[in-house]
Amino acid sequence: MGDMQPHDSKATLLRRLADVGLPPVGLAFLGVLLLVPVFVQDEFILRLLISALMFGGLAMAFDFTAGFINIVNFGYAAFWGVGAYVSALLVVRLGWSPWLAMPAGALAAGILGFLLGLLTIRLGGIFASCMTWFVALALMSTAGNLVELTNGHAGLTTPLLLETTRNWPYFYIILGEVLAIYVVLMAIIRSRVGLAFRAIGQDLEAAASSGVDAVRYKVMNFTISCAIAGLIGGFYAHFIGVLVPQVLHTSHTVEVLAIAYIGGRGTIWGSLVAALIMVPLMEYLKDLMEFRMILYGLMMIVIMIYYPKGLSGAWEVIAARLRKRRAAGGPQPEPLCLSSTPAGDPAHPAGKGR
Repeated sequence: MGDMQPHDSKATLLRRLADVGLPPVGLAFLGVLLLVPVFVQDEFILRLLISALMFGGLAMAFDFTAGFINIVNFGYAAFWGVGAYVSALLVVRLGWSPWLAMPAGALAAGILGFLLGLLTIRLGGIFASCMTWFVALALMSTAGNLVELTNGHAGLTTPLLLETTRNWPYFYIILGEVLAIYVVLMAIIRSRVGLAFRAIGQDLEAAASSGVDAVRYKVMNFTISCAIAGLIGGFYAHFIGVLVPQVLHTSHTVEVLAIAYIGGRGTIWGSLVAALIMVPLMEYLKDLMEFRMILYGLMMIVIMIYYPKGLSGAWEVIAARLRKRRAAGGPQPEPLCLSSTPAGDPAHPAGKGR
């Protein structure tokens, strides 16, 4: 029995990590990310990976709403910008520490998301999406016109988070943020609240008839997603060092949307993997910068036609083939995370059996 205890404790630890979305494959992926600054000394590449992690975090939170309650937030970049501006203004105008201002930015974005959710969620569908877009346009215009407060289009210079010119400390900070966001989102998805989200996304009427308060859960989901955008926006403000109103532009929302859909709706982790591929790829195709949105659109069309589940769906196909090959009795490969059916998944239409 004594010889079995270390094995049992290891198995228990692995199960607990898998419960929060970190099975062996996920841990290996995290280990690779942790070692990146050790082997990559090029500051440009590190800065590029920091941007990829930021967009990965935004895409995960975007997918939390689009993939589970079926609401596409066309104004999502505005909440990123609100978090950035609130954090920057608290530091520049009131002398706050950036470490305290970043959570305050997240809180401000969350409160705005909550209020906007109360007004728009009842509209449902495309009406709610358009309303968030209109609010985003209004906020971008406001940021440009309040010159005394935000310095308008000239840009608001913000103190950096750290007094260093190296990028590796910022890499670990944003990696920690993204990991925390992922664990929190996966914990919510696998809870009773997450079950309500999936029910609403798959069949709103059936969920309501089962006693699920759809408006309450939609507003809750929307608020969490917006708060996460604000938190990443606060980091962005004190990493990049200058803010202009274009940070709230809809083009950033389109990039986040494309990354989330290419990664796979309703998976969370797929968005992060897609961002780590797409952001560096787009940088190296910068000679085609004027066609950036077209390239994102073409990729989304290809993905939605041939791989509706995105990169996560491709992984599931590979894992299934490996399991078939090892069906003779060997250990089966772990999935990257426990699957959860996304809202409106083409493979499982709402309200229908498999």
